[in-house]
Amino acid sequence: MFRNRGENLRSVYILLFLNIAFFTMQYQDAEKYVRLFAFEKNAVLAGQVWRLFTYQFLHARGLGQFAMWAPLALFIDLILLTFTGTAVEEEWGTFHFLVFYFLSTLSTVGIAALLGKPLIGSFFISFSLLFVYASIFPQQVLYLVSIPVRVSWLGLIALGMLVMGVWYDISNLAALGGAAVGYAYFLLNRKAPQPAPTPRGFSPTGAAAERTSAAMLPATRNAARYSAMKKALSTGSASDIDRLIGLSERDQVRGVNICPPVDYKPEHNDGYCVRCEGFAECSARHLRLHRPAPVAAAEAIAPAGEVPS
Repeated sequence: MFRNRGENLRSVYILLFLNIAFFTMQYQDAEKYVRLFAFEKNAVLAGQVWRLFTYQFLHARGLGQFAMWAPLALFIDLILLTFTGTAVEEEWGTFHFLVFYFLSTLSTVGIAALLGKPLIGSFFISFSLLFVYASIFPQQVLYLVSIPVRVSWLGLIALGMLVMGVWYDISNLAALGGAAVGYAYFLLNRKAPQPAPTPRGFSPTGAAAERTSAAMLPATRNAARYSAMKKALSTGSASDIDRLIGLSERDQVRGVNICPPVDYKPEHNDGYCVRCEGFAECSARHLRLHRPAPVAAAEAIAPAGEVPS
């Protein structure tokens, strides 16, 4: 889906920095920076084009409101942006993530301009990014005050709140429209799974044929390979370990972003690793790091008078 292989510039970090920087400026003089950076149609037409983007880094208008609610709002925005933004950018690559970001942001501005409404607030983080993340990772579970909630349900709750908000304040239509345009970009550009090649002499029909896809084959192969890896490491079979390392090196995909070694967890419930293009590289590394030491080497390093187990 979307992926430009190996291409990830971490643009989310820039957005995190801008949120913190604008919060620091607003903390000094909230009203001044709202007047300078909020979206106002007439001000943009007068040449202040930076307002097309800076509005989303601002918080409450009044100084009293800012002092009370802005730190909490900033904290929530930073958590959401880090949690969802890094995952979506990793899944899509930076180019598509930035296109999605600009489409959502500018669409929100365009609708607000048509309505003649000013804009303040991070609608992109709160809605557009959350909706797409919930579609990519629907089974992801978040714990809200120790209560497990699926991200897909959280996205539906946010959508319901946004739609209801339009009835109370028409300016919320701008946030809804921006989120809709961003989500449309996601739907139009994601790649549909391709059917798996049919073995010679076999013609699947009905629902079984529809469920078969090329995307499932690597995950199935990787899951089977992980079982073989566990068996080889538990038995200490040098020949099996060498064979699996050779297979993994043959299947490596160059240019894939690889997690740190501590994140290698194909046995985990989320099943992320077995679906990752970097599985082969991680498997070879895992086998090298955890293969049992040869008996002769173990005896050589064992303390005098102690029998290695």
